[in-house]
Amino acid sequence: MTSKFLRFLPAVALAISVAALAQTGTAAASPAPASPASGLPAAPSAAPTAPAVTATGTKVGTINIEQAIFATNEGRRDFEALNKRLEPKQTELKTKNDEIESLKKQLNTQGDKLNDESRNGLVKQIEAKQKILDRDVQDAREEAQNQQNDIAQRILQKMAPVIQKYAAENGYGVLLDTSNPWPQGPVIQLSEAMDVTRGVIEAYNAQSGVPAPPATSSGAARPTGARVPGATTPKPATPPAAKPQTGVPPK
Repeated sequence: MTSKFLRFLPAVALAISVAALAQTGTAAASPAPASPASGLPAAPSAAPTAPAVTATGTKVGTINIEQAIFATNEGRRDFEALNKRLEPKQTELKTKNDEIESLKKQLNTQGDKLNDESRNGLVKQIEAKQKILDRDVQDAREEAQNQQNDIAQRILQKMAPVIQKYAAENGYGVLLDTSNPWPQGPVIQLSEAMDVTRGVIEAYNAQSGVPAPPATSSGAARPTGARVPGATTPKPATPPAAKPQTGVPPK
């Protein structure tokens, strides 16, 4: 049976406006709280003592914060590095999954030739290994997601003032986040002419000074959301999913 793999790039659920992103240097350096809905960082909020900067522009635009984070040179570099660090764990989980699949195949092909004791022993062995794999996959998934969130939060904290400056310089009074499609997100219809994601990515890259990482052959897809012309992102970590206990005859 073919092994399945989990892709657990968490969706970013952020409500962004130019005024909400306005912060002093001290406020921008403060840790961003986690979003209860998605587990990813929410937009950094201004500290109580930091005066909010009122947006003076009149234009309304859209920005895909999720795309912006992952498509920056820094984001691509750091998420690719995370994938590399997680490769040993992915290999370990795949090995365990393959072992279970081999035992299931043995049970399906030889089960009727085994005596009850041998057959029941094989079933128990499969069930025990399956439980261990389920737990290991969950642990690996949570660990990878936590590390992804850490990267996203760090970049978002530094990106907030870049978005504010970009909006101010280009006459935007409001920016709506399109990371989540409607009805989960606020934007029903998206016009690329109103989207500033690419511009923010370029502005962030220029400020960060991080060079573009070398192209890879992974064929990584961008996170779901508004299309960002020319933007590419690394593939999220993908440990193998634990297969349901199908094909294991009852005792």
